[in-house]
Amino acid sequence: MVGQTKDPTVSMEQVIYLENFDAVIFDMDGVLIDSEPLWKIAMEEVFGGFGSQLTKRDFEKTVGLRIDEVIRFWNKNENWNLPDIGEVAEKIVNRVIELIERKPQALPGVLELLIFLKEKKVKIGLATSSSTKLIEAVLRSLKIVNYFDFIHSAEFEEYGKPHPAVYIHVANSLQVLPHRCLVVEDSFNGIIAGLAAKMKVVAIPEKTHEPNPKLTLADFIFDDLVRLKTHLN
Repeated sequence: MVGQTKDPTVSMEQVIYLENFDAVIFDMDGVLIDSEPLWKIAMEEVFGGFGSQLTKRDFEKTVGLRIDEVIRFWNKNENWNLPDIGEVAEKIVNRVIELIERKPQALPGVLELLIFLKEKKVKIGLATSSSTKLIEAVLRSLKIVNYFDFIHSAEFEEYGKPHPAVYIHVANSLQVLPHRCLVVEDSFNGIIAGLAAKMKVVAIPEKTHEPNPKLTLADFIFDDLVRLKTHLN
């Protein structure tokens, strides 16, 4: 049986038995690539054009949401009265892609873990709130697209994370039962989405955010993918 604990005072770095899973489904931003700081830079720049005084710390409130939902959240809370959410979203995404392509860098352990899972014949999925345009830029820049058996963006779902739709879609496409899936996430919204999909969830806390005690809702917590790999059996 997979060991787990929800007690934040107890180490959540426990052995995960791959025999309990048919697929591992990754989030992208903050899990495969250190893009969360880049999102904050892009949003601060673009939102600043509307007179926004929001800081990078403020944007931690919307981590894990689709960019259109992020913009709608701040548009409402800041009373910007933006006429075209899509145009703003495109500006932000294009800026993030520009920053990623300038110096693409996978997070520690990404390639090694993907190779390990392939060797173990575990199916690999990607379920992200980011757009297809950004997914393609990230996977191309990191040269890891061939490791994934199925890739899906929440932009094609009616609701993004924390709704479980994007994870359920990936599981169905991989022809794997949800409870046989292991999700790897960095955000609270993503963790909620994975748990709501009836999957087990590993949290890899994003290093530039303030520590979030809510991440202990995940079944496991590891400092990075290197540590996760050492606990896969």
